[in-house]
Amino acid sequence: MCVDVPLPHLDRLFDYLVPADLHETAQPGTRVKVRFAGQLVDGWLIERAAESAVPKLAYLDRLVSPERVLTSEIAGLARAVADRYAGSLADVLRLAVPPRHARAEQSPPPEADAPPETDAPPETDAPPVTGTGWSEYQAGEGFLRALRDGKRPRAVWSALPGEDWPARIAEAAAVTAAAGKGVVAVVPDARDLDRLDAALTKVLGKDRHVTLAAGLGPAKRYRAFLSASRGQVKVVAGTRAATFAPVHDVGLLVIWDDGDDLHAEPRAPYPHAREVLLTRAQRAGAAALVGGFSRTAEAQLLLETGWAREVAADRATLRRRMPTITPTGDDPQLARDPGAATARLPSLAWEAARAALKADAPVLVQVPRRGYLPSVSCATCRAPARCTACSGPLALRSSHAVPACRWCGRVAGDHVCPHCGGRGLRASVTGARRTAEELGRAFPDIPVRTSGRDEVLTEVPATAAVVVATPGAEPVAEGGYGAVVLLDTWALLTRADLRAGEEALRRWMTAAALAKSGGRVVVVADGSVPVVQALLRWDPGWYAERELSERRELRFPPAARMASLTGAATAVADLLDAVHLPPDAELLGPVPADQGQERYLVRAPRAKAAEVAAALHAATGVRSARKAPDPVRVQVDATDLF
Repeated sequence: MCVDVPLPHLDRLFDYLVPADLHETAQPGTRVKVRFAGQLVDGWLIERAAESAVPKLAYLDRLVSPERVLTSEIAGLARAVADRYAGSLADVLRLAVPPRHARAEQSPPPEADAPPETDAPPETDAPPVTGTGWSEYQAGEGFLRALRDGKRPRAVWSALPGEDWPARIAEAAAVTAAAGKGVVAVVPDARDLDRLDAALTKVLGKDRHVTLAAGLGPAKRYRAFLSASRGQVKVVAGTRAATFAPVHDVGLLVIWDDGDDLHAEPRAPYPHAREVLLTRAQRAGAAALVGGFSRTAEAQLLLETGWAREVAADRATLRRRMPTITPTGDDPQLARDPGAATARLPSLAWEAARAALKADAPVLVQVPRRGYLPSVSCATCRAPARCTACSGPLALRSSHAVPACRWCGRVAGDHVCPHCGGRGLRASVTGARRTAEELGRAFPDIPVRTSGRDEVLTEVPATAAVVVATPGAEPVAEGGYGAVVLLDTWALLTRADLRAGEEALRRWMTAAALAKSGGRVVVVADGSVPVVQALLRWDPGWYAERELSERRELRFPPAARMASLTGAATAVADLLDAVHLPPDAELLGPVPADQGQERYLVRAPRAKAAEVAAALHAATGVRSARKAPDPVRVQVDATDLF
């Protein structure tokens, strides 16, 4: 039994007796209720045995449901993920198995934890997968052929500009399903999932797959989960909630855009969807596909270690497919048009946008900040304007708004600069809404639309319009954009983040890939910067190789493993006293963290990662057994800490 108790020192299986009246229904994978420490708690039945080494056992209290929601494969995967991230099995199972919805279980449960008697798919009018877009990639057809033959190819896929990536994933899924194997495909967000859902329906036919995401709602999500666990469908697509989908005989595991931070789970033990899928592929002997327009250092490491092979187009195909990408230089000259100058459009960007609009094509403008003026400073001395109550940054929400604090919301209508005494304010960072307002004046007869946190557009028509979007919220244009303008690139490149360059390239390439064949992309940046060079040549592999090489020299992830320990100073010190790290592990810190806490980093070679995770988990178990009052958050390779 795995008892659902969130205490690290109780992270082990416990033996219980099965009453005679539950002998037939209490099978591995079912949910049960048991008495534990005098309380009635939830649990999962992991395994049945004829005898136990424990002399005196309590009985299961009751069976919650005879539905076998936890397969042996997922139980083993959950244990491996918990060990990888220094977490507890119960925490991972909460992520893997959605909450029960009784009405969704009204259909009869399967008689055995196995797929239906036949693996033949139901009759459908879906066309067979013959000629595919994979033929434009070197090793692309070979990848599909290996899937068709039931093999387990592992690939890192660099998608071409303008690629219909949901269709390519759907083709790979169809070939795998035709070979009698299951498929799990994971995308970052709901918009991507909608596109993949439509592509799978077109290629596979209706009711041949399900989507699985946390935002579906309890009933719909649980019904989709049951469809997979009962063997009714072979293909599951979803967000990170689908990484543990109980697909029978899984043959292909896909993740799209693995650099997106939405793939990182915000709940303990904070697993990343890419690592979960790669672990599952290794354990299940399944094929794996890591795809995206850009490439992460983690994906590059898969290639350099030989774990996966590259699937990419040759340079001739790439030159034929990619748009014309032009940098403005380190000192871009603003357009002479007053409206364009106000909108901060360099002359190159202005000309590209005007030509596209004249051709009745939409123009995409990517702005890395949402809001109106999310950051303001003193108009005299340029010092950042801050709240007098909490020292938070002041911002303007519209052209008529009064400055207000972004942290506490306090209005600062009478702001006086503490450095020079000035009362005027100027923009430090211009947001998407202010940019849209300025572009509306630059193109008075053209509709201007925004896509961001308040309203995210999915698609825009193939007519003249200016679309201002924040990274990740760019809508797809029918036929592609005539021009794409990447503004305020410095805001991405100057972030204090280990992945700043990698993330900037990912966001730029995602936007540039939406341009139509023959379109123009203008990046407001110096063309000599390496990350800009990678965009101009559309060569994410070169930049990922360079990034990984630098991280090897600095001993940063993924070349090494790093774990962060965050909490009150006394709590972190207590944990460090209890932990027994291997000799190769290096302790860095402490440094201040949020809310008066402090943080230590533990760095170790990849070969010692399992030992470090086990040592940290054991130390947290010692503290929980002593009922230490202050918790310490342990995160392994967290993407937002470096």
